[in-house]
Amino acid sequence: MVTIEENQRLTEVGRGTEMGELLRRYWHPIAAVSEFEGHATKPVRLLGEDLVLFRDRSGQYGLLERHCPHRRADLSYGFVEECGLRCNYHGWLFDQEGRCIEQPFEEVTGTSRFKERVKVAAYEIRECAGLLFAYLGPQPAPPIPLFEPLTYTDGFVQIVFSEVACNWLQCQENSIDPVHFEWLHSNWTRELTGDHRRAPTHQKIDFVEFAYGFGYRRLLAGEDTSSRSWQWQRLCILPHLFQPINHFEWRIPIDDRRTLTVVWHYSRLPSDRAGYRQETIPHWYAPSSEGETGRYRSTHVINQDTIAWVGQGEIADRENEHLGRSDEGVRMLRRQLLADMAAVARGDVPKGIAPDESVIHLPGRSGLREPLDRDAWWEDLRLFHRNTESDYFSLLAGQPIEVRTQFEAAAGITHDEFVERVQRWETMS
Repeated sequence: MVTIEENQRLTEVGRGTEMGELLRRYWHPIAAVSEFEGHATKPVRLLGEDLVLFRDRSGQYGLLERHCPHRRADLSYGFVEECGLRCNYHGWLFDQEGRCIEQPFEEVTGTSRFKERVKVAAYEIRECAGLLFAYLGPQPAPPIPLFEPLTYTDGFVQIVFSEVACNWLQCQENSIDPVHFEWLHSNWTRELTGDHRRAPTHQKIDFVEFAYGFGYRRLLAGEDTSSRSWQWQRLCILPHLFQPINHFEWRIPIDDRRTLTVVWHYSRLPSDRAGYRQETIPHWYAPSSEGETGRYRSTHVINQDTIAWVGQGEIADRENEHLGRSDEGVRMLRRQLLADMAAVARGDVPKGIAPDESVIHLPGRSGLREPLDRDAWWEDLRLFHRNTESDYFSLLAGQPIEVRTQFEAAAGITHDEFVERVQRWETMS
């Protein structure tokens, strides 16, 4: 059982809190590079701090506190220069280090040194795999963990953002909860589509620890240990990353009561598309609700997860839980986070920090890039199909048509061909 005091320690993310200080030792993806093709600034709220992310005319990124120290104007409405971000209210200019480098009227009146006394908080930004990562902790910053799939260049990648109205931890605890797949994603999906047959039940689960977090394996009725669900560990990577098979899901704390889900999804292509290279990684924002009804969408995997997460309340009252044997992974995660908070308080390095910039090979990931001929590729796609003729993407509803079209072009297929396959799959089921 988690006490009220422990729950507070685990869920508060602001600067100066124990969890907030732990989370500031890691890198957080907060935007896509492709977001800056048509915009120069983006307002960001991260770990309870209001910030502005920008790309200046020289192509350099910066992350500053959002309010100008002059009269507290919102810098996300500012405009970029060759070097830095200029406030649109009175023209004060700030560089990537947060230093004020111009104060136009003050300099006209002969008080040019006033700017030397003015500074805003500035944080480090780095680009990796089409994402922009932020680091809000003490220097020196550790390397961004370069997990092997992030280096892949021979498939189709897309980045998806969605906002969740609850604390980050109940989202991340889902990353080490194997049995929910049987009910939330299998049985409930069947019920939603009018199929009252039960999915195969879990016969065995197993949890393992590795250098960057924890993994689990599942054995379902009718399977043996050669099955995909047993051989492919799903990984809960510290502090807020889930890596099931071919994609990453970060649960980034916006503040104590809101979470940004960031999905980096890799799709391998048929073997006859070898040599394909993606010039730009597209991004899109997934709506969570069904428009006028205000009810959460339930058709896709993370939409279903979101319903479970927000159903626990903005901050789950863990002191009223009754954990069972399937929850050992949740216990492991909580113990590790409490231990890591204590390590940071002592001045030690928490678990999951990359020691260098080397590529990190995750356990249980052999075969992810094994070439598939057309028939095998279609079968692989069928495994993740979510009963909608217009959508190849199983994780979140709302994939834009332009992203779908880019995927079709990369894979060398037409949408009519996909619809025909869907009709065949539904006949088979």
